Amino acid sequence: MIRAVFPGTFDPVTLGHEALAIRAAELFDEVVVAVAAGFHKRSVFSLEERAQMTAQSFARENIRVESFDGLLADFLRANGCRIILRGLRAVSDFEFESQLAHINKTLDENIETLFLPPSHEYMHLSSTMVREIALLGGDVTKFVAPHVAEALLKKLGPPCR
Repeated sequence: MIRAVFPGTFDPVTLGHEALAIRAAELFDEVVVAVAAGFHKRSVFSLEERAQMTAQSFARENIRVESFDGLLADFLRANGCRIILRGLRAVSDFEFESQLAHINKTLDENIETLFLPPSHEYMHLSSTMVREIALLGGDVTKFVAPHVAEALLKKLGPPCR
C-alpha cells in the first residue's frame, strides 16, 4: 500500500486543502492528513479543533486525519509512510518548501517530498488570508466549507471595524 502524508497546521482547513487531498487520494492508496500542533505559530483554533474540522472536511474512504506534535519525520515512521505531499501555490513557496524537504530527507533518508500545485481556482488561497478576511468581517464561504465558516464566526466573533 502506498501512503502519502499531507501535513499542515490547517488553521483553518480550506477548500484548496480539500481539493489537493482529493487529487492525492486518486494517486495514492491512502492519504494521511497530518494536522500539526504548529507550536511555532499562533493558531486561532486549538489542535483538537483543527483536527475535528479537518476530519469533517475529509470524510472519504482513503483519506484519514491524524494530529501530531513532534517531528514530521517521526510521524511518518510511526505511520509506515515515506512520502510527504506538499502544495506549491507560487514560486515564492518553493524556497521554504525546498528547505523543509531537504531537512526531512536529512532526518530520514527514506523520506521523499512530492510537490503538487493546487487547482487553478485555489492558487491564491491560504489559511492566513482566510483568517484575515474573517477577522475583517468578510465572507469566507467561497474559500472554506460551511462548517469551517461557522467555526470561524464563532471563534472570531463580530468583525473588527
